Amino acid sequence: MEFLHACTILARDVQDAIRDLVGTEKGGRIIKMGADRTPTKVIDQVAEDCIVRFLEEHPLCKTLISEEAGKVEFPGETGTIFLDPVDGTYNAVAGIPFYALSIAYAEGGTVLQGFVRDLSSGETFTAIRGKGAWLDDRPITASRISNLDESAMSIYGRKFDPRRVMHLGQKIRRWRLLGASALELSYIGCGRIDGFIDIRGTLRVTDAAAGMLICTEAGGKVSDLDGMPIHFPNEVTIGRCMVATNGILHHKVIEYLR
Repeated sequence: MEFLHACTILARDVQDAIRDLVGTEKGGRIIKMGADRTPTKVIDQVAEDCIVRFLEEHPLCKTLISEEAGKVEFPGETGTIFLDPVDGTYNAVAGIPFYALSIAYAEGGTVLQGFVRDLSSGETFTAIRGKGAWLDDRPITASRISNLDESAMSIYGRKFDPRRVMHLGQKIRRWRLLGASALELSYIGCGRIDGFIDIRGTLRVTDAAAGMLICTEAGGKVSDLDGMPIHFPNEVTIGRCMVATNGILHHKVIEYLR
């Protein structure tokens, strides 16, 4: 089965499975510690179980790397899928309509296709390496904003020291704290925001792989806090910091962070 078509089926299944858990105490109940060493909530497990069952019946990859299950091997296929079944779990449990399913397909360490479904609105962001990025099948491009004082950026930082971003925060026009990195990267891709900064050091490959491809295929740029290429291991216990922008603003953002 073609990857992005399969992702569309998966997204529908996940939306159906978690619908009655969104905004509920039951959905937020902790049931175990996930492979990423953070608590797994009922809504996370239900969504991941949907996808694992599908992959058992319709093999799309050799290896699945997911936040809750960690590494799962399947027979007879090639490639790796990076999965975050519910990116923005807090939002989902709280009933805040900003959370997503994030799926990326990679071969030889290179992400080739990315899929991000906004599980609240139903919007779908996709990308194919070298061919571009789309929102609901319409081509998208990052914004052309070139001045920080006209820009809008999202920041992700739970229990973080704000001094690293203080100078930048005094320069840009507006901050947004949205809480779902896959969607925030996709929002750069379609020009809704001009940048995204995650300074927690806990952003994992499962969070970022699909969104990074969507962002860069739409003309954006992604790096670490020093402007260097960012590399994620195939390991959900290791996190990174990230700067993503429309590309035009990237150097300016890095300079202010320094």
